[in-house]
Amino acid sequence: MATLKEIAEKAKVSLATVSRVLNEDETLNVKEETKRRIYEVAESLEYKVKTKKREIKKKTYNFLVVFNYEEKIELNDPYYLAIRYGIENQCKKLGIEVKKVYGGDVDENIEDIDGILGVGTFLETSVDKMKKISENIVFIDSSINKKYDSITVDLGEITSMILDYFFERNISRVGFIGGRDHKNIIDEREKTFLGYGKLKNIVKDEDIYVGDFSSNSGYELMKKMLNKSEYPKAIFVATDSIAIGALKAIHENKLEIPKDMMILSINDIPTAKFTFPPLSTVKIHSELMGVQGVKILVDKIEDERELPIKVTVPWELRLRETT
Repeated sequence: MATLKEIAEKAKVSLATVSRVLNEDETLNVKEETKRRIYEVAESLEYKVKTKKREIKKKTYNFLVVFNYEEKIELNDPYYLAIRYGIENQCKKLGIEVKKVYGGDVDENIEDIDGILGVGTFLETSVDKMKKISENIVFIDSSINKKYDSITVDLGEITSMILDYFFERNISRVGFIGGRDHKNIIDEREKTFLGYGKLKNIVKDEDIYVGDFSSNSGYELMKKMLNKSEYPKAIFVATDSIAIGALKAIHENKLEIPKDMMILSINDIPTAKFTFPPLSTVKIHSELMGVQGVKILVDKIEDERELPIKVTVPWELRLRETT
């Protein structure tokens, strides 16, 4: 490879001039013609400029993560735990500082926050408080507010698929056990189940049971259903955690699964394959939701993007012995 000395001799300039030109020294005062001649000589001699490695200092962000539920919920529902892990791991990877708030009620006077991740479904009053802290907001596991970015799963699509699954197996009556984060906000699973189920003529209003998203709620609602003289022989349960409670009630009533009653739920939490019998469910990649939420928030801040986007994560049907 050519040396600076060879370039200097052929270009008829000093060695120092060649060095400063090829290293793009902005303080050098030299004619453009001289610069061009040096570059042409360097090119003809196939000289490779050694670039100095520049230390790139990453911008450190401070994110506020607001969960619409109490922290203890994560102990009973690994779905939410996985979302939090996804958020925390991605923030750690990018060097982002994280402040967490549980319960959905955020102090609007929190300062030095670059962006907010809201996990779950929030009332407008809570969203208004978030806006006062930062306009950079991404919602995870809900897309109820169309003004902001969201990372979610198509629960309506999943619900329709489950009803089709039962319909194709000549099930004439399907029940629903679900939950609501807020009494006045109907969950997408419940809404689609009622609308699409009636269209398929396999759903009745009296077969819909709604409480919260706990195993205990599933247990109590299933007992209530089984206390009736007639009840559906196939049940769509909104989450695996609710389904675990429902399974307990079914066993107490000496019913055989899936012969006497079929169960299909959503989430595929780690314990789903270890229930008795193993639970048929829909796998949702909840940790991915947390990871993508962080990425989208960083993208929004750095690109100063104003238009909201919605990311829908994939899902997979995992059939086991409850169907």
